[in-house]
Amino acid sequence: MFYFGDKKIIYIILAILVLGSIFTMTTGSILSLILTLPAVLIAITFHEYAHAFVADKLGDDTPRIQGRLTLNPFAHLDPIGAVLLVFVHFGWGKPVEINPRNFSRKISMSAGEAIVSLAGPLMNFILAIVFTIISCILVKFASSFILFNQIGAIIYTLIKICISINIGLGVFNLIPLPPLDGSKILMHFLPYNAKNWMIRNQNIFYIVFLLIWITGLAGVIISPVIDFIYNIIVGGIGRLFGIL
Repeated sequence: MFYFGDKKIIYIILAILVLGSIFTMTTGSILSLILTLPAVLIAITFHEYAHAFVADKLGDDTPRIQGRLTLNPFAHLDPIGAVLLVFVHFGWGKPVEINPRNFSRKISMSAGEAIVSLAGPLMNFILAIVFTIISCILVKFASSFILFNQIGAIIYTLIKICISINIGLGVFNLIPLPPLDGSKILMHFLPYNAKNWMIRNQNIFYIVFLLIWITGLAGVIISPVIDFIYNIIVGGIGRLFGIL
């Protein structure tokens, strides 16, 4: 979950970056873009649904009232976040609004927020595992379908893209910068003064995010983590199936 509020200048800058990427696209990258769209819809939809589902289970019916307790992708898409997810494999969906005061008194509001925030990235990693298992089943028991059938090759490619997109979205949202999911998780463990400081200085973190994005540091920071998790999931499950 990522939210820029009304910071139109940030939207404009990000749009310029995306347009620059579009104008340098080749035929191959356009095909890759088309194949990426279904994976983006799946990743964002399940990510935001997980936030809504867990909040609802903890006693907050705000997401249900706002129509977010659904797997309809159009209820969860943020235009800028979805576009960035398509082009750079990390982005965000439309934030799920919650009211921590509605949470069950069995847990604190802070703990509830952290659990709801963790649900989205965790769902993406679960999806990555599920799609990896499916890909391994295809390789193990239907390799000819993948190698010699065009539809099979496309399906296999879509599955592999789903794995990458979900891992990218999950890792990106765990960055501990407000207002990413990772910041809500981090703030639960911070002392009271440090938590208030982060809340008061959220605009600074917007600027920090923008700087690391423009300079390419976002990719430098995130890519090794994405590769590490990808190797754990794909490598580990592949070895279980005896295909690596």
